[in-house]
Amino acid sequence: QVQLVESGGGLVQAGGSLRLSCVPSRRTFSSYVMGWFRQAPGKEREFVAAITWSAGSTYYADSVKGRFTISRDNAKNTVYLQMNSLKPEDTAVYYCAVDTGGTYIYTRSYKYDYWGQGTQVTVSS
Repeated sequence: QVQLVESGGGLVQAGGSLRLSCVPSRRTFSSYVMGWFRQAPGKEREFVAAITWSAGSTYYADSVKGRFTISRDNAKNTVYLQMNSLKPEDTAVYYCAVDTGGTYIYTRSYKYDYWGQGTQVTVSS
């Protein structure tokens, strides 16, 4: 079992920035993918960004491309989501997830094995 602990959410004005962090409880996989998803009230959970832990390859949803940056710190075993130029439509609960299956980035949530508890991001207009 792997637990993921997210932090960094909060309330910010439109145009502002936030950085989310996610720390897995243990690092036991030779290759895996870390992803961020979000879910707004009344909407389905959607893919935001992901990174392959070994190579650092990244992939973003079109809605956040150019504004969000996903990165990882091997030494700290932490994945980050830097969110800039935030918009009210970015308001959601953000979830960290891990796909232990390999190095290919999937955007479907069912491909991910473990999930964090979520952190609220609210962007005011």
